[in-house]
Amino acid sequence: MTVEEILNWQHSYKVYADKDIKGMDEEFLQRALQGQSKYGEEAFRMKFVVRISTCPILMEFDARIISRVTQEDWPHRIKLVSVTGIDFAGRIHDVDDICTYVTNWRDVYEVDSNLDLPRVYGKRDFRRKANAARGKLDKDRLLTDLIRMARLRLRACEYERVQVVVETGIGLGVFAGTTIGIDETVRSLSASAIRQVLEEDGSTYENIRAVVFALPIFGVSYRNGKRQDTYQAFVDEFTQNNYQGPIPVLIADQDMHRLTVAIARNGFNVSELNPADSHGVFGEYWQNRGPAVEEKLALTTVGLLAQHHLINPDVLDPNHYHLI
Repeated sequence: MTVEEILNWQHSYKVYADKDIKGMDEEFLQRALQGQSKYGEEAFRMKFVVRISTCPILMEFDARIISRVTQEDWPHRIKLVSVTGIDFAGRIHDVDDICTYVTNWRDVYEVDSNLDLPRVYGKRDFRRKANAARGKLDKDRLLTDLIRMARLRLRACEYERVQVVVETGIGLGVFAGTTIGIDETVRSLSASAIRQVLEEDGSTYENIRAVVFALPIFGVSYRNGKRQDTYQAFVDEFTQNNYQGPIPVLIADQDMHRLTVAIARNGFNVSELNPADSHGVFGEYWQNRGPAVEEKLALTTVGLLAQHHLINPDVLDPNHYHLI
C-alpha cells in the first residue's frame, strides 16, 4: 500500500446517522466515536449510527495473505460498514437494550434495588436469577427498531454507490440472548426486518443491485426439531414468506471476506458489514475481553487506519457526518 492510498481511504470515511433519534447531533457523534458514549441511552443511540469507509481486505479470516500489486484497483471497491447491533448478552453498557426489549427483565436478572436496573458483577455483566424465567420480548418494538436500523445502513450503502451489499448476522451470535431463551425469536425478527426493508425500499435504490448474506454454519443444533442457526433463520424467512423484493438475494454458507473479495475482483463496488459495539471505537477488543468479528476485521483489513479516531482525524471531523 502507498501513503496516497491510505490518505484516500481515510478521507472516504463518512457517518450516516438517523436524524430523528433523540439526542442525535454532531456533538454526540464526536464524543461517541472516541469511546465516550455513556452506558444506557447514549449506547442505545449508537445502533442508529452507520460508519462507512473504503477498506481493503488484507487477508482472509484464516490469516492467509491476499496478495496484490498497487496497480490493481479491486481493493478500492470495498467499503466497510460498521454498525452496532442489539446486544442481549447482558452487559452494563447496553443496559437499555435489556430494559427496552425484554419486558420481564426483573424476573430474569438480579436487580439492584438502588438503581432499579440489573445488578452488575465484575464491572460489566448482569447475573441471571437462580431458576430465572425465560426472557419475554417486546416483539413489535424490537422489529420496528431492527427495520429502522436495516433501512439506515442500506440507505448509507446506496449513498456510497455500493452495488453489492454483503451482510452478516449482526447481533445474532452470542448477543442474540441464548442464555435467556430469546435467540430464536431475535434471529427470526432480524431476518424479517431486512426482508421487509428490501421489499419496501428496493425499488428506490439506483445503485444496489444485489444483497448477499454471508452466514457461515459453524455447528448444527436443533430445538423442537428445528435447526438453530442464523443461516436457517434467513433461509426460512426469505422462502417461507415468499420474498417479493426487486433486489436479488443470495444466502451463503461462506465467510464475508471471501465473498467480498470475489465480488470486488469481478468489478463491483461492494460493502461488508462490521458488527461493531456501542462504545464506538473500531476494533475495541479490550472491551470484549477477547476477539470477536470486529476484532477479526481489525486484524485482517485496513479498518484501524480508516475508522479509528486516533489514526484517522476524519473520524472526528463533523464535515464527514450526515444526519439523514
